[in-house]
Amino acid sequence: MREKLTRNLGLKVVAFLIASFTWLLVVNTDDPETDKTYTNIPVKVVNTEVITNNNSTYQILDGTSEVDVTVTAKRSELSKIDAEDIVATADFKELTLGTQIPISVSIKGENGRDAKAIASPRNLQVKIDAETKNNFPITATSVGTPRDGYIIGDLSANPEKITISGPKTVIDSINKVMAEVNVSGLSENATLEAGLVLYDVNNNVIDQAQLSNNLGEDGLTVDVELYQIKSIPINLDTSGITAAEGYKIGEIKAEPKEVQVTGDEKKIKDLTAIDIPASALSATDLTERTERVIDISDYLPEGVQLVDDTTDSIVVSITIEQPGARTFEVPTNAIMVKNLADDLDMSYKDAVDVVIQIRGSSEVLDVYSIAKKVSIDLKDYKDPGTYTVPVDVELPEGCTRVDEASISIVLESKKKE
Repeated sequence: MREKLTRNLGLKVVAFLIASFTWLLVVNTDDPETDKTYTNIPVKVVNTEVITNNNSTYQILDGTSEVDVTVTAKRSELSKIDAEDIVATADFKELTLGTQIPISVSIKGENGRDAKAIASPRNLQVKIDAETKNNFPITATSVGTPRDGYIIGDLSANPEKITISGPKTVIDSINKVMAEVNVSGLSENATLEAGLVLYDVNNNVIDQAQLSNNLGEDGLTVDVELYQIKSIPINLDTSGITAAEGYKIGEIKAEPKEVQVTGDEKKIKDLTAIDIPASALSATDLTERTERVIDISDYLPEGVQLVDDTTDSIVVSITIEQPGARTFEVPTNAIMVKNLADDLDMSYKDAVDVVIQIRGSSEVLDVYSIAKKVSIDLKDYKDPGTYTVPVDVELPEGCTRVDEASISIVLESKKKE
């Protein structure tokens, strides 16, 4: 029996080795070792009391609070490993150079037993800072737009101030503390939950991840008061305006004709017009078209203000006509443009009406329409620039113009498509 077992022993050993190698080759071919990268794995920090017990705090720098982890394992094992199975840990007891903590990686479960995992980056970058706190006033602000017909009035934050704790460098960088509330679609006074937003001196939002505050369970709210908007017409007392002998007063109009106001609800409800007194418009012996700029804020009741405080001035235009003359005001968009060069674009420097006075019999002027009869001819204007161009008018038979009119235009080269 022994003789049979030992016969051709060398060949049998070689055959065994070949079989073993073939088995290993087949196994590794069917289930090779490979790797896979898992992104945005959060880094868990432990033993932070090493820092906090010394009245200090820390900040995680350079976006190292999340890492990419490359896992190397058999394909069959790797297919069973999910991102949730990967644990990246930074232990403050291993802090080196005062700025770096090595990141260790482990894989939960049996599937990760033989796997190798490496984090990138390999170190958590931290900054150690003194712990401090400070008190800040809270300013309420709003985003969004209330329902049509309303405007934001007073905003009050609750509470009015806050205590914020954290790294000294971060606390010192806080320039303003805002309670931000969304008022989209709001149509009545309300108290709304608000978000706390911190800004630095450059108006950049400050990350609050390393900060704490004393808001507690009550959180932050804002009392929002809405004001109703109302359009009010302008009423002109023109009794102090007179024309010189031989002239007569034509049209007197205000631009704009009405303004939007807001404020005290009862006063807004009772307000029907903004009255401009004769003393503000007083003008005598006029011989030509005259304008008056009036600050209407002086004539608003107490508790009422303009929705847009840049509209506090109106322009009152007074047209003066000579005997037998009629005044026509033509908007720029009604002026016909002739002979504009093909390579130029034209615009008006000032979008003001052109005033045309025509002298003639009442019978003719009463039925005369100036529509499509006013034009400018640009045949002599071939280069880009700003020009004052005479205005041409097609007159009815037997009528003449009292004076000439012109308008400023801007010519620009067309942009190549």
